[in-house]
This record gives sequence, C-alpha cells and structure tokens, in this order.
Amino acid sequence: MSYIYIAGPLFNMHERWYLERIAEVLEGAGYRTFLPHREAGVLDELTLAERGRVFDTDMKALDACDLCVALLTGADQDAGTSAEIGYLSAQGIPCIGITDDVRGLNNMIWGFCNRGQNIVKRIDELLPLVETILNRRYAESGKR
Repeated sequence: MSYIYIAGPLFNMHERWYLERIAEVLEGAGYRTFLPHREAGVLDELTLAERGRVFDTDMKALDACDLCVALLTGADQDAGTSAEIGYLSAQGIPCIGITDDVRGLNNMIWGFCNRGQNIVKRIDELLPLVETILNRRYAESGKR
C-alpha cells in the first residue's frame, strides 16, 4: 500500500482543515497518509525536546513515503512545505502540488512538481494524477 506524505502550512484552522480533506480523499482511495499535524502535532510548545520529536517524526515519514501531496497556497509558498518538497525531490520522490492561487508558484516549487505537470487546482483532480504517478513509479521499479 502506497504511503503519501501530505505537506502544507499548519498556521490556522482553515489550512489544517483543507489538509484533512486531502487526507480523507486519499485514505478513502486506500492510501496510507502522513498528515504532520495529526501524526506529529503542531509546534505550540517550542521546547527543544518537542521540536526534536516533531522533526524526527516528520523526517521518518518523509524517508518512508512514496509520494508527496503539498498544499501550495499564498503569495509565497510556506518555508516548511518548500523544504519538504525540496528534500523529497532530491530523493527522487515525486511531488504533487495543489493550488488555485492565481499569483503563481515559486519557480523552484514549480520545477520540483515535474515542471508544473504535477500541479492540480482542486482535490477532486488528485486521485487520477496520484494513480498515474504511482503506477509509473512502480512499473519503473518493479515493486508495488
């Protein structure tokens, strides 16, 4: 079963709610997901121990995932989300971005999302692209 990391800003209830809708759709299709604020928590306590635990939990999930879906909202993409996408791209893990923001994407994020080919505007556009990418990935690697 494929494991999908869901990245995005976690600064307010609306962002977390939207990320949870993404997870629901993916989980409803049979995928396992990692949703940082659900699995690791939100950094509301800035102790070194808490920061370290959240970082370690996120890194373990990043290293285990087969694919990333990232919420790319705002005039400039969230720094943490951008770091996750860059890390995964360097590991050869495909990333899908979701945004309907007309202000455009950071060019590096656009590039990491398969030069814009892995960008969707709505949640209902995710599943066909997820299937296509994972099927191609597994066909190339010979595993599922």
